[in-house]
Amino acid sequence: MSMTADALILRGQGLDLAGVVRVAREGARVQLSPEARARVRAARQVVERLSKEDRPIYGVTTGLGASKDVRLAAEDLPDLQRRVLLSRSVAVGPRFGTDVVRAMLVARANAMATGGSGITPEILDTLVAMLNAGVHPVVPSVGSIGAADLPQLAHLSLPLIGLGEAEYRGARLPGDEALRRAGLHPVALGPKDGLALVSSNAASVGHGALVLWDALAALEVATVAAGLSLEGFRGNLSPLDPRVQAARPAPGQGEVASRLRAILEGSDLSDAGTARSVQDPLSFRCVTQVHGAAQAAIAFAQESVEIELNSAGDNPLVLPDDGAILSTGNFHVPALALGFDLLGLALAQVASLATGRVIQLMSPAASGLPLFLSPYGGTRTGFATLQKTLTALRAEIRHLANPASLDFLPVSEGVEDHATMAPLTVRKAGEIVAGLTAILAIELMVAAQAVDLRDSLRLGRGTRTAYTVLREVVQPLDEDRVIGPDVERIQELITSGRFLAAVRSALPG
Repeated sequence: MSMTADALILRGQGLDLAGVVRVAREGARVQLSPEARARVRAARQVVERLSKEDRPIYGVTTGLGASKDVRLAAEDLPDLQRRVLLSRSVAVGPRFGTDVVRAMLVARANAMATGGSGITPEILDTLVAMLNAGVHPVVPSVGSIGAADLPQLAHLSLPLIGLGEAEYRGARLPGDEALRRAGLHPVALGPKDGLALVSSNAASVGHGALVLWDALAALEVATVAAGLSLEGFRGNLSPLDPRVQAARPAPGQGEVASRLRAILEGSDLSDAGTARSVQDPLSFRCVTQVHGAAQAAIAFAQESVEIELNSAGDNPLVLPDDGAILSTGNFHVPALALGFDLLGLALAQVASLATGRVIQLMSPAASGLPLFLSPYGGTRTGFATLQKTLTALRAEIRHLANPASLDFLPVSEGVEDHATMAPLTVRKAGEIVAGLTAILAIELMVAAQAVDLRDSLRLGRGTRTAYTVLREVVQPLDEDRVIGPDVERIQELITSGRFLAAVRSALPG
C-alpha cells in the first residue's frame, strides 16, 4: 500500500467515514494535533498520580472482570498490564484485511486523542508510527462479544510490546522483527496502558466505517441499476413524480427519488405513451420506498459509528480536567450493534427488490421481451440459469440478515451479563454488501440486455452512461456462453469505483 503525503490530523473529534477510508484504503498518514497531545499528557499525569495512591481503580490497582474487587499488591502492578494483553489474545478465525486493521488503528488512536484512555503518550506515538510505517498487526476476526473488542484489540496491540505478528512490506513477521525493520522499538507498559489499548470497540468501529462506506456505494449502484431496469422494462415513471414523493415524506425516500429522476433525465420514458402499463410490479414501483428506508438505516448506523470514532469508550475513564478516574459503561455499544442489524435487514430488502426486477425482465409475460432475454427466445438458454445464482445469493443474504445483537450469554462469573455482539453485526453487514454487489452486477447485465432487445431507445443521462460503461467490459448475450466471468467483471467494475465515478460525472451537480 502506498502512503500518501497529506496527513490526517487526529484531534479526538471530527473523524468521519471519509477520513477512515483515507487512512485505511488510500494510505494517508496520520498525526496528533498539539491540542490532542496536551490532553493525552494531562490524562497520563492523572493515571500516574492516582495509581500510586491507596485506592481501588479498576484494572489499575484491581483485577479485571470477575476479579474486579481483588486488590493487587504493589509488586504485582507492573506485570498486570502486560498480562492484560497476553490473556485476552484469544481471537480466532480468518484474519482481518489490511484495510480493516488500518481502520482499527486510526479508530483507536483518535479515541485515545480525546484523553479518556490515560495512555502513556509514547505508546500512542508508537501506535501512530506503526500506522504510518505500514506495520499492520495480524488480527483474527472472531472473539469479541461487543462489550469492548478485547480479543481483537489485544492482538492488534501485541506487536507494540514486541509480541504477536505483523505484516510489513508484504512479509508476515514476528512483532518485534516488524518493528525493527520499520525502525521502531517495543514499548514498556505502565499503569493502565494494557487496559487502555484494549478497552475500546475500535475493531467494530473501524470495520464498521468501511462497511458503511461500501454500503453507501452499493445503495447508489442499486439506484442506477433500478433506473437501467426501468429503461429495459419500459416502466412507468409516475411513482417518481415529486408530488407523489411529497405526499409521504418518509426518511430517505425523497432523496432517492430525486437521484433516480436525475439518472433518468432525458429518457424517452418521460414521453407520453411510452410506459407499457398504468403501473408496474412492486420491484419497479417501490424503489424509492425501499431504497429510502435503506438510506435511513445507513444514516442511523453512520451516526453511531462516528460518535464512537470521536468518543472515549474506555473503562475506567480518565477525566483529566477533574483529576479523576471513573468506572463506566461506555464500552457498551448497543446503538452501533442495532444499527448494523438494521442495516443488514434494509440491504436485504434492496437485494430482494433487485432480484424481483431481474426475474420480471426475463419473463415474456411481464416484460414483453424474449424468454430469458435470449434474442433467439426459447431455443437458447439465455440468462435462465442466472436465476439459480440469484436465488442462492438472495438466500444467503436473507440468512445473514437475521439479527445477532441478542445472541449473547453471561460470562465472567455473571459480571458481564449483557453484550451487543457488535463485531458480528458489522461482519454480517459487510458480507451482505458483498452479496448485494453480486446481485447488482447481475441486474446491470440483464438490464443492459433488455435495453439491447428494445428498438431505438433514448436513454437518460445516467442510464446511458451506465449502459456504455457496462458494454466496455461485457458484450451483449447472443449465443449461449459462459456467463460467470461476465458477472465478476461487472462486480470488479463496481467495487473499483469506476462504475459510479462514470455515472456521477454524467449527472448535474
